[in-house]
Amino acid sequence: MKIAIISDIHGNLEALKETLKDIKKRKVDKIICLGDIVAKGVHPKECLELIKENCDVVLQGNCDAHFSMEHKNLDQLPEQEQKRIKWNQSLINKEDREYLQKLPFSYEFYMSGSLVRLFHATPTVNNRAILNVDSIETKYKMFLPSENTISQNVADVVIYGHIHHPYMDKIYNKTIINIGSVGNSFDVIRNKAKDSNVLETTKSNYLIIEGEYNSKEYNSEIAFQFIKVPYNIEKELEDENINIERENYRYELTEGMYRDMTKINENFKKLGIDVDKI
Repeated sequence: MKIAIISDIHGNLEALKETLKDIKKRKVDKIICLGDIVAKGVHPKECLELIKENCDVVLQGNCDAHFSMEHKNLDQLPEQEQKRIKWNQSLINKEDREYLQKLPFSYEFYMSGSLVRLFHATPTVNNRAILNVDSIETKYKMFLPSENTISQNVADVVIYGHIHHPYMDKIYNKTIINIGSVGNSFDVIRNKAKDSNVLETTKSNYLIIEGEYNSKEYNSEIAFQFIKVPYNIEKELEDENINIERENYRYELTEGMYRDMTKINENFKKLGIDVDKI
């Protein structure tokens, strides 16, 4: 069975449409979405409809939860965050918000003997960023079960989103994979003197996993394929005049960098990485 896994669409309709075309071309059997369908782009409702129509499993991302919930203390949040919440909620209806609120936290299955577990960010919370440069111990905890996981078994393969940066690593006979982002791809290790073409980053990213579905036997192959799909970024930005975060959205889509690199650099410093020497 071939399963396509997508994540972090963030209201980017053009990226999602081109990605779904590519998935259809590759004749996959199932599509799983790891969340963050809404926020940032101006087409969350259209993206939601496409996800509902095409995905067999949809998990809840932190943005799906945050921008669909009723904030009882909204007036106590920073003014800009209040504006973001109100604007994002104005783009979807009550039914959409209820759908997002009810999405499950995690999903898992066996593939060619491996227990594959999927979630948006971590097995415990959906809003913590685990980076490719994090410690081995931090990455190991990603395989452990929690009250939010379907089983209490330790996973063999973990697949997640949230950080918008695809990578794969191996520790303790286990595999950890981030599938990157469909609609908001960026790279966190950047240096103008060393960077390649920005299109290496800004394309839509997703993953295909292929193997013997629901088999606990290790006697068949398993494969992971990272795919980058080009899409028309300027077409996606045609409606940016109605986006209250237009400058940030354009910056992220065209530069492949997070809108606030200060936060990224602070995380690097906590890990003992000198960002000025990267």
